[in-house]
Amino acid sequence: MKTVLCYGDSLTWGYDAETGGRHALEDRWPSVLQTALGNGVQVIAEGLNGRTTAYDDHLADCDRNGVRILPTILQTHAPVDLVIFLLGANDMKPVVHGTAFGAVKGIERLVRLVWHHSWPGVQAEAPEILIVAPPVISQTANANFAAMFAGGVEQSSMMASLYADLADELGCGFFDAGSVAKTTPLDGVHLDPENTRAIGRGLEPMVRMMLGL
Repeated sequence: MKTVLCYGDSLTWGYDAETGGRHALEDRWPSVLQTALGNGVQVIAEGLNGRTTAYDDHLADCDRNGVRILPTILQTHAPVDLVIFLLGANDMKPVVHGTAFGAVKGIERLVRLVWHHSWPGVQAEAPEILIVAPPVISQTANANFAAMFAGGVEQSSMMASLYADLADELGCGFFDAGSVAKTTPLDGVHLDPENTRAIGRGLEPMVRMMLGL
């Protein structure tokens, strides 16, 4: 049995911009990926609304700093064959960091944490890592989200190329979620059911290759 850990934010959790609730389980991209890969693979969805790559969000009522939480998550789910990082959109908030460069440095920190983690005995070596760039933030008439992600449209448009360069430098896999999915104009950040399903479908070939399936 292969294990895939999907470490992400609200795009992985399945936030529904239309209702403010959560997409049906079968519509969330980790579930779609699980169905596509079949019973020989366990896909674990570790999504948290507002999670950043490596930065504190002092307005949150939980710890959204992805770096601080990751070691515990790795220890919880070991052994892991592949870690998928789909993070960075929340780094675009000016109160968090506000730049694509900041998101890339955060992703690099997460990758190195996986490499150097003190894995339990059941994990012989560090897992493969797949870096996924989130879809570009879009313009929205939602005043709250527009203010929360001020400057995010321009900055997020740089993430895919920067993430691709980082993945190449570090020897990680790379996938641009924006190549198959677009954010909804309802809030400019999240995905409707079809677009979150599209990420799961789009990731399948890359995940199969990285797992040797």
